[in-house]
Amino acid sequence: MLDKCAHLWYGKIAYRTARMVPGFKISESFTFSGRTFSVEELHLIQQITGDFASLGRTEISRTVCELLDWKRPNGGLKDHEARLLLERLEGLGWVRLPAVRRLGGRGPRRVKWTAQSEEQKKLIGSAGELEPLELEVVKPGSESQLLRQWLERYHYLGYRVPVGAQLRYVVRSPRCEMEVLACLLWSSPAWKIAERDRWIGWTEAQRQQNLQRIVNNARFLILPWVEVRGLASKILSRCARRLPLDWEKRYGYRPLLLETLVDPSRFRGTCYRAANWIFLGRTQGRGRMDRHHRLHGQAVKDLYVYPLCHNVRERLCTAEAPRWADPEENSR
Repeated sequence: MLDKCAHLWYGKIAYRTARMVPGFKISESFTFSGRTFSVEELHLIQQITGDFASLGRTEISRTVCELLDWKRPNGGLKDHEARLLLERLEGLGWVRLPAVRRLGGRGPRRVKWTAQSEEQKKLIGSAGELEPLELEVVKPGSESQLLRQWLERYHYLGYRVPVGAQLRYVVRSPRCEMEVLACLLWSSPAWKIAERDRWIGWTEAQRQQNLQRIVNNARFLILPWVEVRGLASKILSRCARRLPLDWEKRYGYRPLLLETLVDPSRFRGTCYRAANWIFLGRTQGRGRMDRHHRLHGQAVKDLYVYPLCHNVRERLCTAEAPRWADPEENSR
């Protein structure tokens, strides 16, 4: 019934917006988070934001997902991605959104620092002295909040709520009373990277089918008071062995390739090279949202990948599309 109603309403609004679109007149498609929205769909989004201005941004985001059938492979709405899309369109002047409701802040987007995340006594040594290292998947709770604080406070990119699938780790050692030494955030891959896609050699259809078999190392932070030689590369090696099983347990399929982007103005990528990651070259520096090629060279990154299996390029081109499981079900 919802699909039928949505179809009828979609047609009605498409007709209305063809005659009168409030605000900016959209005349081209727009790609965001792996989906290209047609001009007609963008007109619909404009109409939704106008007709439902009395609702909150969350409700509008869900409405957009339902009417455009924007869902995850497990059937859940991509409401988080939709909200980011709406805010991006607002920044471009294409839509008007209702003011943010100040009901106790904006949740995880605002990371407040507490005394728990303050610097601790320096730990100096070598990685061998801290063996065995223990990686622990971070679940919702107090440690999750602390991880967000560490990333926001000490990582040069800060903390951002990841879009799509994600997995977070903290690293401990029984040799230092199980204190946290480092944290990692893994998330869905970049939609398109020319150097990566050329190296794999897949077609557009193959890329869309199996892109989610790539996992991106979005954040990697050795806590600033930890000065341990060789620790970073050892953590990356350990995580590359551990992550495929944890990812399969949470999402129902195994990834085939890891990727990361390194800012060459800050880092040389030494720990990735030492952990046997493959350097594929430098990106074009446009960023994900530069559709008009205006930012070429402004955000250049070094691209590294790590195969999780033999013949990874062939498998990425020929494997069946991953079948997602509900992470909530798998966590019970």
